[in-house]
Amino acid sequence: MASTIKDVARLAGVGVGTASRVISGKGPVAPETAARVQQAIDTLGFRPSSIARALSRQSLDMLGVYVPAYQGLFYGPVLETIDRELREVDRHMVAANGCACGDARTQALDGLEFLRARECDGLLLMSHELTDDDIRELHAHTPQIAVLNRIVPGLERLCFSSDHELGGRLAAQCLLEAGHRRIAILSGPHHAPDNEARLRGFLDTLGQTGVTVPEDWIVEGDFITDTGRVAAEMLLARFGTRLPFTALFCANDPMAIAAIGAFSRAGVRVPEDLSVIGYDDCDFAAHVSPPLTTVRIDIGAVAAQAARDLINRCYGLDLAVAHDFPPELVRRASVCPPAPTPPDTTETSPSWSRPDARDATPPCPSASSAAATSFLPI
Repeated sequence: MASTIKDVARLAGVGVGTASRVISGKGPVAPETAARVQQAIDTLGFRPSSIARALSRQSLDMLGVYVPAYQGLFYGPVLETIDRELREVDRHMVAANGCACGDARTQALDGLEFLRARECDGLLLMSHELTDDDIRELHAHTPQIAVLNRIVPGLERLCFSSDHELGGRLAAQCLLEAGHRRIAILSGPHHAPDNEARLRGFLDTLGQTGVTVPEDWIVEGDFITDTGRVAAEMLLARFGTRLPFTALFCANDPMAIAAIGAFSRAGVRVPEDLSVIGYDDCDFAAHVSPPLTTVRIDIGAVAAQAARDLINRCYGLDLAVAHDFPPELVRRASVCPPAPTPPDTTETSPSWSRPDARDATPPCPSASSAAATSFLPI
């Protein structure tokens, strides 16, 4: 039968309250008394009951974390970072993802409900499937939340995100400074707030120099690696290997890396024939061929600071918390100046410039002048 705290106190010759203070590390105890209690713990092989501790504290010492998926170059490091921050303060996490029935939004709502049912002390969430109203309603019922990688109007203090609009501007400036004016786009999902922000910054910056993006130079992806391959194959089927554009902006690195592979297999050289710039600066970006020029988003810092802020609010600690996560352009070898004579095309595709009537598939918010975008289903 497992030993109890009463057994420890009896063997050490102290009261239960004294034994409890030694075990919890809280409250004054004479060094020689603490040594006797610790010796009793070692002798009995005593392990504190997490259930008893939760009852005494009226807290499970556990935060819930929702991410759309556990695997990948983006969500895995987020989970590892949050877990590390919690273990530093002797707390833990329970995670949920979007593996369930229904569409992606329903899966996210189900995942959050799963975490709420576990009586987590607070929730960290990362999802572009949930609407701002979904998150505001969650906050109304569960005030202790932290939102990663997006800004929800009205809940800005609880949100932790890099400036994705600035990140898009940095990507556009990189290509413009290299001399590119004929630029294609592989976007993320049009409903994802971070994708909207980076495209808005990218297209606004192009528009300031009079550069427009034809509709059929844009393919919508979903941030998954294979999307990059499919998008590149679509563009190759549409235009052949004599591409009418000299550069491609990809909304994340996995799509960029897969697109480079598809273009290379078709004989399109990167960067000699086509410059490619990614986004996020994932772990593999520096190790592909050619090494990927990208915009670095320090998602690890975002996750760490969000976790610390929620730890402070849930457990009354005073950890240092930052809210500023500026993006950074990382220049590598996948972008170079375009060839002196870019491929010529016999037909000119129309560019999208905020028409009053939209297609059934709505484009992401775009440049306020000529630069804009439209999304083509994959």
